[in-house]
Amino acid sequence: MLDETAATPHATAEQVEAAWSDTKLAQVLYHDWESQTYDEKWSISFDQRCIDYARDRFVAVAGEPERPYGRSLEIGAGTGFFTLNLKLAGILEHGTVTDISPGMVEVAKRNAEHLGFSIDGRAADAEDLPFDDDSFDLVIGHAVIHHIPDVEKAFREMLRVLKPGGRVVICGEPTRHGDVVARRLSRATWWAATRVTRLPGLRETWARPPEELDESSRAAALEAVVDLHTFVPGELRALVRRAGGRDVRSTTEELTAAWWGWPVRTFEAAVPEERLGLRWRVFAYRSWLGLSALDRLVQPIVPDGLYYNVSVTATA
Repeated sequence: MLDETAATPHATAEQVEAAWSDTKLAQVLYHDWESQTYDEKWSISFDQRCIDYARDRFVAVAGEPERPYGRSLEIGAGTGFFTLNLKLAGILEHGTVTDISPGMVEVAKRNAEHLGFSIDGRAADAEDLPFDDDSFDLVIGHAVIHHIPDVEKAFREMLRVLKPGGRVVICGEPTRHGDVVARRLSRATWWAATRVTRLPGLRETWARPPEELDESSRAAALEAVVDLHTFVPGELRALVRRAGGRDVRSTTEELTAAWWGWPVRTFEAAVPEERLGLRWRVFAYRSWLGLSALDRLVQPIVPDGLYYNVSVTATA
Protein backbone atom coordinates (compact mmCIF):
# COMPACT_ATOMS: atom_id res chain seq x y z
CA MET A 1 0.00 0.00 0.00
CA LEU A 2 1.48 3.37 -1.00
CA ASP A 3 1.84 6.18 1.51
CA GLU A 4 0.25 9.09 -0.33
CA THR A 5 1.76 11.80 1.85
CA ALA A 6 5.25 10.81 2.96
CA ALA A 7 8.16 11.60 0.65
CA THR A 8 11.73 10.42 1.19
CA PRO A 9 13.99 13.21 -0.10
CA HIS A 10 17.31 11.57 0.87
CA ALA A 11 17.89 7.85 0.52
CA THR A 12 20.47 6.35 2.84
CA ALA A 13 23.04 3.81 1.76
CA GLU A 14 21.02 1.15 3.63
CA GLN A 15 17.85 2.08 1.74
CA VAL A 16 19.70 1.95 -1.57
CA GLU A 17 20.98 -1.51 -0.64
CA ALA A 18 17.43 -2.69 0.16
CA ALA A 19 16.13 -1.22 -3.09
CA TRP A 20 18.35 -3.51 -5.16
CA SER A 21 15.90 -6.32 -4.41
CA ASP A 22 12.69 -4.26 -4.39
CA THR A 23 12.16 -2.31 -7.59
CA LYS A 24 9.06 -0.46 -6.37
CA LEU A 25 10.89 0.69 -3.25
CA ALA A 26 13.65 1.84 -5.57
CA GLN A 27 11.14 3.80 -7.66
CA VAL A 28 9.82 5.65 -4.62
CA LEU A 29 13.25 6.34 -3.12
CA TYR A 30 14.85 7.45 -6.37
CA HIS A 31 12.04 9.71 -7.52
CA ASP A 32 11.39 11.21 -4.08
CA TRP A 33 15.12 11.87 -3.91
CA GLU A 34 15.11 13.53 -7.33
CA SER A 35 11.83 15.44 -6.99
CA GLN A 36 13.19 18.72 -5.63
CA THR A 37 15.88 19.08 -8.30
CA TYR A 38 14.30 17.13 -11.18
CA ASP A 39 13.14 20.14 -13.21
CA GLU A 40 16.57 21.71 -13.06
CA LYS A 41 18.35 18.44 -13.87
CA TRP A 42 16.29 17.81 -17.00
CA SER A 43 15.81 21.46 -18.03
CA ILE A 44 12.05 21.16 -17.48
CA SER A 45 10.09 24.39 -17.75
CA PHE A 46 6.61 25.57 -18.64
CA ASP A 47 7.44 28.12 -21.30
CA GLN A 48 7.08 28.04 -25.08
CA ARG A 49 10.13 25.81 -25.49
CA CYS A 50 8.66 22.96 -23.45
CA ILE A 51 5.06 23.64 -24.50
CA ASP A 52 6.11 23.13 -28.13
CA TYR A 53 8.19 20.07 -27.24
CA ALA A 54 5.35 18.34 -25.37
CA ARG A 55 2.77 19.24 -28.00
CA ASP A 56 5.00 18.07 -30.87
CA ARG A 57 5.66 14.74 -29.14
CA PHE A 58 1.95 14.20 -28.58
CA VAL A 59 0.84 15.21 -32.09
CA ALA A 60 3.60 13.17 -33.77
CA VAL A 61 2.01 9.91 -32.61
CA ALA A 62 -1.62 10.79 -31.79
CA GLY A 63 -2.37 13.48 -34.37
CA GLU A 64 -3.95 16.89 -33.88
CA PRO A 65 -7.10 16.60 -31.73
CA GLU A 66 -10.26 18.20 -33.10
CA ARG A 67 -10.89 19.71 -29.65
CA PRO A 68 -9.19 19.51 -26.25
CA TYR A 69 -9.58 16.27 -24.29
CA GLY A 70 -11.83 16.82 -21.27
CA ARG A 71 -10.47 14.66 -18.44
CA SER A 72 -6.87 13.50 -18.66
CA LEU A 73 -4.91 11.13 -16.43
CA GLU A 74 -1.13 10.93 -16.43
CA ILE A 75 0.76 7.95 -15.05
CA GLY A 76 4.29 8.47 -13.76
CA ALA A 77 3.80 12.21 -14.11
CA GLY A 78 6.93 13.24 -12.27
CA THR A 79 6.86 17.00 -11.71
CA GLY A 80 4.04 17.48 -14.21
CA PHE A 81 6.02 18.19 -17.38
CA PHE A 82 3.67 16.44 -19.83
CA THR A 83 0.28 17.27 -18.30
CA LEU A 84 1.03 20.92 -17.53
CA ASN A 85 2.63 21.70 -20.88
CA LEU A 86 -0.14 19.91 -22.80
CA LYS A 87 -2.70 21.92 -20.85
CA LEU A 88 -0.85 25.12 -21.74
CA ALA A 89 -0.81 23.93 -25.37
CA GLY A 90 -4.60 23.47 -25.37
CA ILE A 91 -4.46 19.68 -25.81
CA LEU A 92 -6.33 18.90 -22.58
CA GLU A 93 -8.66 20.72 -20.21
CA HIS A 94 -8.53 19.08 -16.77
CA GLY A 95 -5.53 17.06 -15.64
CA THR A 96 -5.07 14.41 -12.98
CA VAL A 97 -1.51 13.29 -12.25
CA THR A 98 -0.28 10.14 -10.55
CA ASP A 99 3.19 8.90 -9.66
CA ILE A 100 4.51 6.15 -7.44
CA SER A 101 6.56 8.90 -5.74
CA PRO A 102 4.62 11.17 -3.36
CA GLY A 103 7.41 13.72 -3.68
CA MET A 104 6.91 14.01 -7.41
CA VAL A 105 3.14 14.48 -7.03
CA GLU A 106 3.71 17.27 -4.50
CA VAL A 107 6.01 19.12 -6.91
CA ALA A 108 3.62 18.65 -9.87
CA LYS A 109 0.74 20.18 -7.92
CA ARG A 110 2.97 23.04 -6.80
CA ASN A 111 4.08 23.67 -10.38
CA ALA A 112 0.43 23.88 -11.46
CA GLU A 113 -0.32 26.41 -8.72
CA HIS A 114 2.59 28.57 -9.90
CA LEU A 115 1.06 28.53 -13.38
CA GLY A 116 -2.26 29.73 -12.04
CA PHE A 117 -4.42 26.62 -12.12
CA SER A 118 -4.93 23.42 -10.15
CA ILE A 119 -4.68 19.73 -10.95
CA ASP A 120 -5.70 16.62 -9.07
CA GLY A 121 -2.85 14.44 -7.92
CA ARG A 122 -2.17 11.34 -5.87
CA ALA A 123 0.49 8.72 -5.37
CA ALA A 124 -0.51 5.60 -7.28
CA ASP A 125 0.93 2.47 -8.83
CA ALA A 126 0.34 2.34 -12.60
CA GLU A 127 -0.31 -1.40 -12.32
CA ASP A 128 -3.26 -0.78 -9.97
CA LEU A 129 -4.86 2.59 -10.72
CA PRO A 130 -7.28 3.83 -8.03
CA PHE A 131 -9.94 5.01 -10.48
CA ASP A 132 -13.25 3.64 -11.74
CA ASP A 133 -13.72 2.16 -15.18
CA ASP A 134 -14.50 4.62 -17.99
CA SER A 135 -13.31 7.68 -16.02
CA PHE A 136 -11.05 9.55 -18.46
CA ASP A 137 -11.00 10.78 -22.05
CA LEU A 138 -7.21 10.60 -22.27
CA VAL A 139 -4.42 8.72 -20.48
CA ILE A 140 -0.88 9.96 -21.05
CA GLY A 141 2.66 9.28 -19.95
CA HIS A 142 6.13 10.50 -20.83
CA ALA A 143 9.28 8.44 -20.20
CA VAL A 144 7.43 6.24 -17.72
CA ILE A 145 6.65 2.70 -18.87
CA HIS A 146 10.33 1.70 -18.88
CA HIS A 147 10.09 2.05 -15.07
CA ILE A 148 7.04 -0.26 -14.68
CA PRO A 149 7.68 -3.95 -13.88
CA ASP A 150 4.59 -5.32 -15.71
CA VAL A 151 4.08 -3.05 -18.71
CA GLU A 152 1.21 -5.06 -20.18
CA LYS A 153 -0.67 -4.97 -16.89
CA ALA A 154 -0.20 -1.20 -16.76
CA PHE A 155 -1.64 -0.82 -20.26
CA ARG A 156 -4.65 -2.94 -19.25
CA GLU A 157 -5.20 -0.53 -16.36
CA MET A 158 -4.83 2.54 -18.60
CA LEU A 159 -7.35 1.13 -21.07
CA ARG A 160 -9.71 0.14 -18.24
CA VAL A 161 -10.00 3.70 -16.89
CA LEU A 162 -10.50 5.16 -20.38
CA LYS A 163 -13.98 5.89 -21.65
CA PRO A 164 -14.94 3.94 -24.81
CA GLY A 165 -13.18 5.62 -27.70
CA GLY A 166 -10.74 7.36 -25.34
CA ARG A 167 -7.06 7.48 -26.22
CA VAL A 168 -3.84 6.46 -24.48
CA VAL A 169 -0.64 8.24 -25.53
CA ILE A 170 2.75 7.19 -24.13
CA CYS A 171 5.77 9.13 -25.40
CA GLY A 172 9.52 9.24 -24.97
CA GLU A 173 10.38 5.61 -24.18
CA PRO A 174 13.90 4.25 -24.84
CA THR A 175 14.41 1.83 -27.70
CA ARG A 176 16.67 -1.16 -27.15
CA HIS A 177 19.39 -0.04 -29.55
CA GLY A 178 19.11 3.66 -28.78
CA ASP A 179 19.50 3.07 -25.05
CA VAL A 180 22.70 1.07 -25.52
CA VAL A 181 24.25 3.89 -27.55
CA ALA A 182 23.08 6.60 -25.12
CA ARG A 183 24.45 4.81 -22.06
CA ARG A 184 27.83 4.20 -23.66
CA LEU A 185 28.11 7.83 -24.71
CA SER A 186 27.08 8.98 -21.22
CA ARG A 187 29.59 6.72 -19.46
CA ALA A 188 32.40 7.88 -21.73
CA THR A 189 31.48 11.54 -21.20
CA TRP A 190 31.32 11.15 -17.40
CA TRP A 191 34.69 9.37 -17.33
CA ALA A 192 36.34 12.07 -19.47
CA ALA A 193 34.71 15.08 -17.79
CA THR A 194 35.43 14.02 -14.21
CA ARG A 195 39.10 13.38 -15.05
CA VAL A 196 39.82 16.39 -17.23
CA THR A 197 38.32 18.76 -14.64
CA ARG A 198 40.78 17.45 -12.03
CA LEU A 199 43.78 18.60 -14.06
CA PRO A 200 45.87 21.52 -12.74
CA GLY A 201 44.41 24.83 -13.84
CA LEU A 202 40.89 23.37 -14.13
CA ARG A 203 40.41 21.76 -10.73
CA GLU A 204 39.68 25.00 -8.85
CA THR A 205 36.98 26.24 -11.25
CA TRP A 206 35.61 23.26 -13.20
CA ALA A 207 35.73 20.29 -10.82
CA ARG A 208 32.66 19.50 -8.73
CA PRO A 209 33.36 18.67 -5.06
CA PRO A 210 33.94 14.96 -4.45
CA GLU A 211 30.91 14.72 -2.16
CA GLU A 212 28.66 16.00 -4.97
CA LEU A 213 30.11 13.48 -7.39
CA ASP A 214 29.53 10.74 -4.80
CA GLU A 215 25.90 11.87 -4.48
CA SER A 216 25.51 11.65 -8.27
CA SER A 217 27.00 8.17 -8.22
CA ARG A 218 24.51 7.06 -5.55
CA ALA A 219 21.67 8.46 -7.65
CA ALA A 220 23.05 6.63 -10.68
CA ALA A 221 23.09 3.40 -8.66
CA LEU A 222 19.37 3.73 -7.98
CA GLU A 223 18.73 4.75 -11.57
CA ALA A 224 20.16 1.41 -12.66
CA VAL A 225 17.48 -0.29 -10.55
CA VAL A 226 14.51 1.82 -11.70
CA ASP A 227 15.22 1.66 -15.44
CA LEU A 228 13.71 -1.76 -16.16
CA HIS A 229 12.96 -1.95 -19.89
CA THR A 230 13.89 -0.85 -23.36
CA PHE A 231 11.59 -1.41 -26.32
CA VAL A 232 11.53 -2.62 -29.89
CA PRO A 233 8.79 -0.56 -31.62
CA GLY A 234 7.01 -3.53 -33.22
CA GLU A 235 7.09 -5.54 -29.99
CA LEU A 236 5.68 -2.57 -28.06
CA ARG A 237 2.78 -2.26 -30.50
CA ALA A 238 2.04 -5.98 -30.12
CA LEU A 239 2.08 -5.65 -26.32
CA VAL A 240 -0.47 -2.81 -26.43
CA ARG A 241 -2.74 -4.89 -28.69
CA ARG A 242 -2.55 -7.82 -26.25
CA ALA A 243 -3.60 -5.43 -23.48
CA GLY A 244 -6.75 -4.59 -25.45
CA GLY A 245 -5.70 -1.47 -27.35
CA ARG A 246 -7.26 -0.71 -30.72
CA ASP A 247 -5.88 1.27 -33.67
CA VAL A 248 -2.37 0.92 -32.24
CA ARG A 249 0.44 2.89 -33.86
CA SER A 250 3.89 4.15 -32.91
CA THR A 251 6.54 6.60 -34.03
CA THR A 252 10.21 7.11 -33.22
CA GLU A 253 12.34 10.22 -32.67
CA GLU A 254 15.92 11.30 -31.90
CA LEU A 255 18.85 9.66 -33.62
CA THR A 256 21.74 12.11 -33.93
CA ALA A 257 19.90 14.37 -31.47
CA ALA A 258 20.31 11.66 -28.81
CA TRP A 259 23.97 11.18 -29.71
CA TRP A 260 24.42 14.86 -28.90
CA GLY A 261 21.89 15.26 -26.09
CA TRP A 262 23.04 12.52 -23.74
CA PRO A 263 26.72 13.58 -23.64
CA VAL A 264 25.59 17.19 -23.13
CA ARG A 265 23.38 16.25 -20.18
CA THR A 266 26.15 14.13 -18.67
CA PHE A 267 28.71 16.92 -19.07
CA GLU A 268 26.33 19.37 -17.41
CA ALA A 269 25.98 16.98 -14.45
CA ALA A 270 29.74 16.57 -14.13
CA VAL A 271 30.72 20.25 -13.82
CA PRO A 272 29.55 23.07 -11.52
CA GLU A 273 26.30 24.57 -12.75
CA GLU A 274 27.55 28.15 -12.45
CA ARG A 275 30.24 27.47 -15.07
CA LEU A 276 27.57 26.95 -17.74
CA GLY A 277 25.73 30.13 -18.52
CA LEU A 278 22.88 31.08 -20.80
CA ARG A 279 25.02 31.08 -23.95
CA TRP A 280 25.95 27.44 -23.39
CA ARG A 281 22.33 26.43 -22.82
CA VAL A 282 21.14 28.25 -25.92
CA PHE A 283 23.91 26.62 -27.98
CA ALA A 284 23.10 23.13 -26.63
CA TYR A 285 19.37 23.54 -27.22
CA ARG A 286 19.69 24.97 -30.73
CA SER A 287 22.12 22.21 -31.67
CA TRP A 288 19.63 19.63 -30.42
CA LEU A 289 16.84 21.27 -32.43
CA GLY A 290 18.93 21.22 -35.60
CA LEU A 291 19.83 17.56 -35.18
CA SER A 292 16.19 16.68 -34.41
CA ALA A 293 15.19 18.29 -37.72
CA LEU A 294 17.85 16.21 -39.49
CA ASP A 295 16.55 13.06 -37.78
CA ARG A 296 13.03 13.71 -39.07
CA LEU A 297 14.40 14.29 -42.56
CA VAL A 298 16.16 10.92 -42.74
CA GLN A 299 13.44 8.99 -40.89
CA PRO A 300 11.97 7.40 -44.05
CA ILE A 301 15.25 5.59 -44.72
CA VAL A 302 16.43 4.80 -41.17
CA PRO A 303 14.99 1.75 -39.31
CA ASP A 304 12.75 2.73 -36.38
CA GLY A 305 14.75 0.68 -33.92
CA LEU A 306 17.86 2.83 -34.35
CA TYR A 307 16.14 5.93 -32.95
CA TYR A 308 16.36 6.63 -29.23
CA ASN A 309 12.69 7.39 -28.43
CA VAL A 310 9.54 5.44 -29.27
CA SER A 311 5.99 6.69 -28.66
CA VAL A 312 2.83 4.62 -28.89
CA THR A 313 -0.91 5.35 -28.98
CA ALA A 314 -4.12 3.32 -28.98
CA THR A 315 -7.82 3.75 -28.35
CA ALA A 316 -10.05 1.94 -25.87
